[in-house]
Amino acid sequence: MKLLFVCSRNKWRSLTAEKIFHRCNGYDVRSAGTEEQARIKVTEGHIGWAELIFVMEKKHAARIRQKFPHAASSKKIICLDIPNEYKYMDEDLIEMLKSRVSEHIELPDN
Repeated sequence: MKLLFVCSRNKWRSLTAEKIFHRCNGYDVRSAGTEEQARIKVTEGHIGWAELIFVMEKKHAARIRQKFPHAASSKKIICLDIPNEYKYMDEDLIEMLKSRVSEHIELPDN
């Protein structure tokens, strides 16, 4: 399954998610950001590629739907409600990501 994680600048939250979930068997994982200065900017290609899209905040889902209405119309976009207050690989962020993502997909026990 192809998972896309999206935050604003693709430096802390979505990049952490990509790093921790890329090791999960059966998942192909990428991350991107919605802002102009994002490390990797989300594109229509990302949206088309993904089978499931996880966003950190509601504004990210709104930006994706506004910028890529056709590509996003058939996609499941899940908001994880994770505020922009964590640094890359922050332990609290990792635990929150694992907990919230596991409500939607099966994760290995580790």
